[in-house]
Amino acid sequence: MHGAVARTALTIGFAAALSASLQGCFVALAGAAGGSALVATDRRTVGSQTEDREIQVKALSDLTKNLPDTSHINVAVFNQRVLLTGEVPDEGSKQKAEALTRAIANVGSVVNELAVLPASSFSSRANDSYLEGRVKGELVAYKDISANNFKVVSERGIVYLMGLVTPDEGSIAADATSKVTGVQKVVKVYQYIQPGQKAVPAVAATSAPTPVNADEEPTVGAVPDASVSSRPIN
Repeated sequence: MHGAVARTALTIGFAAALSASLQGCFVALAGAAGGSALVATDRRTVGSQTEDREIQVKALSDLTKNLPDTSHINVAVFNQRVLLTGEVPDEGSKQKAEALTRAIANVGSVVNELAVLPASSFSSRANDSYLEGRVKGELVAYKDISANNFKVVSERGIVYLMGLVTPDEGSIAADATSKVTGVQKVVKVYQYIQPGQKAVPAVAATSAPTPVNADEEPTVGAVPDASVSSRPIN
């Protein structure tokens, strides 16, 4: 029964990503006609945004088909960097998930944050969705950054921040996130850019992309006076 629930969660995630991909095609076309503010404010090129959606759909499909039913995996993609979060039953499944993801065309790097744990409960996932909304709302309130430049992912109270940002923007967002009630830790999975830099092409993929460990990036606990340092993940 538990495995069926986990499988259903993965299937729902795949369907949601597919829907987002189809919607993304429409948004990209609207942007070409001068109608999409979201695409216009994204620092990725339109091509990179489309590629990210395709990578996400492919990764969810491959992981659903090839990992145990008890796995619960979320896939977030930004500028060809793939973040894997969730839970898998054993270390072999964690490594297999990374290998499957790295094998997908145009993946630049993989941040494997899967935990070898039982699949999270429905209430835990609901709380993560709530935290994502709270963090996004918090980022909107800061005038020195644009919330549109950040992708927010929450897993078991750990919040991951992705995006093409300057070091200052990244620090502001991480510090703001750390102050949101319920956030256990903030992990920065940024790709840094220069101030004033606009659209940024996706990173060049190689035949064997280098995996990235988010533990190399500084983290900060959810305390009001936390100091946040920044170091790019290359």
